[in-house]
Amino acid sequence: MRIVTKAAAALALLATPLPALATQPGDTILIASDSTAANYKKGNYPQTGWGMMLGCGLSPEVRVSNHAMGGRSTRTFIEEGRWTKLMSELMPGDTVLIQFGHNDAYRAKPQRWAPAQTDYRNNLLRFIWDVRGAGGTPVLVTPVTRRSFGADGKAKADFAEYSAVMRELAASAHVPIIDLEALSRAWVDRAGPDKAKTYFLHYKAEDKMPGFPKGIDDDTHFSELGARNVADLVAGGLKALNLPISAKVLASRPALNRTTPLGRTECQ
Repeated sequence: MRIVTKAAAALALLATPLPALATQPGDTILIASDSTAANYKKGNYPQTGWGMMLGCGLSPEVRVSNHAMGGRSTRTFIEEGRWTKLMSELMPGDTVLIQFGHNDAYRAKPQRWAPAQTDYRNNLLRFIWDVRGAGGTPVLVTPVTRRSFGADGKAKADFAEYSAVMRELAASAHVPIIDLEALSRAWVDRAGPDKAKTYFLHYKAEDKMPGFPKGIDDDTHFSELGARNVADLVAGGLKALNLPISAKVLASRPALNRTTPLGRTECQ
């Protein structure tokens, strides 16, 4: 009786449709990046990565698989097996957003450092050819800006050499590119030094932010509002590329165009 019961249960399980992943092949966007795009827990609020918010600008059937991790460069992303893990998930037709540069440029930590013209370039080429070889679409994303202003009051390009390498590879290898460095620098420049603080992690102890009870002054990582805005820049850049996935970027993205924080990292 037990055998019959187990067999019947197994057949019923096979006949039951598998839970939907809200995606078909080609409906997944995978992100390879660093802390600027990474996922964060509620206890880290208001720190938010743009990869957390990107889905708010996409059609519901699109799945975002965010492999971004803080402190990673192209070098350590490979060495730690994170790239291999991402590739094991990739299906033909899927899109991979590749944004690195912040940690590649960090000479003070040689284990992360990847010189722009050599290691960084070669690692990006590996990413490009691996994704293409698996039937996916690589999209290069130049490193997002910091809240960094020059003596002239204009936002600075802190990772100019790394952005230049990405742009050159995009042209020579015919790879789609979102020039997030230029887009985000223009956005920060329009905001100016003071307003731009609201997009980054600038809080005092009296603000009582869960992730930063003692306060924080950080010009690299994003607040909820900053991450929403950067995700909007990425979504807009992706839509402009006219790739198959571009049709699933929403034309109107109110969740990413907020002018005040929602107080949580949800779309609404």
